[in-house]
Amino acid sequence: MSERLQSTIHGDGQATTALVAPDQRALRGPFDIVGDVHGCFEELHELLAKLGYHVPQQVDQLSAQQIAAPEGRRVVFVGDFVDRGPRSMMVLKLVMTMVESGHALAVLGNHDDKFWRWLQGRKVSVAHGLAGTIAEFEQEPSSMRAKLLTFFATLPAHLWLDSGRLVVAHAGIQEAMLGKTSKQVRQFCLYGDTGGERDSAGLPIRYHWAAGYRGKTAIIYGHTAVPKADWVNQTLCIDTGCCFGGQLTALRWPERDIVSVAARKEYTPRLRPLGHPPVRPHRTHR
Repeated sequence: MSERLQSTIHGDGQATTALVAPDQRALRGPFDIVGDVHGCFEELHELLAKLGYHVPQQVDQLSAQQIAAPEGRRVVFVGDFVDRGPRSMMVLKLVMTMVESGHALAVLGNHDDKFWRWLQGRKVSVAHGLAGTIAEFEQEPSSMRAKLLTFFATLPAHLWLDSGRLVVAHAGIQEAMLGKTSKQVRQFCLYGDTGGERDSAGLPIRYHWAAGYRGKTAIIYGHTAVPKADWVNQTLCIDTGCCFGGQLTALRWPERDIVSVAARKEYTPRLRPLGHPPVRPHRTHR
């Protein structure tokens, strides 16, 4: 992987590419792809154990030597480590150690991106669980800010893996976008197919981009909480709403086995029902 930050900065100050390039087709599995954690550390710890990883529950001063992975396997996180659940900083510490030690890969989620912008001192709306993440962060040593800024800067918006057979993106991706790093690609990977409108709860209206996907590459994503992970046209949403009292889910690749653990409790109320959004009206999918 590249050791040099390759970033393109637009007028809004956002980088569209990261230290890790999205095209990592040379990296082969097997992988264990984990859905949106949203601060649910206990459930993440349980899920990793169920997948065969040994990870201590005490993550302060956690070292790579304390983590053991099943032979040849590696975790891929779909992003959204923070907000809504009770232990965002513990999740971040574990994920950072696993990524830095080579036990995991990760992509950036929209909640992570928003926290990253807050850490940079940029103006953001402190909503949808961010206040809790900030409160946790403010209990950390001052050195944590630099560590987080560096970590988030390394995360690509998507990862193209396993000789081109697999893509992991937080909210999804279109086939024509694979391996690219434009502002448009980054926006889609973080937020999915949106039109700028908001619903009655003040949430962005989303559309079911996967319903029109016709590619052969398997796309694994999260972002939109669904009650159960089911395949749709070679795509799989593995956000099963752990922070809403659902489950934390992983996909074992290439086996395509789905592994889940139940949430300990409902950490935050849902503002809309679990499930895929509607298909965008009057749109021709390619």
